[in-house]
Amino acid sequence: MTNRLAIFLAVIVLGIFLADRIYFGGQLPVLIGRKGLAFIEWLAFWR
Repeated sequence: MTNRLAIFLAVIVLGIFLADRIYFGGQLPVLIGRKGLAFIEWLAFWR
């Protein structure tokens, strides 16, 4: 991955979190955390 692509992706991700914070109350990180934990538990079940 080039530095230019990494910076572009970081700006996109930060923009998504900023828009969530401004327009939707900032619950996206909590949602991602909960879904991530559920996914990890699902993967552990299939292991």
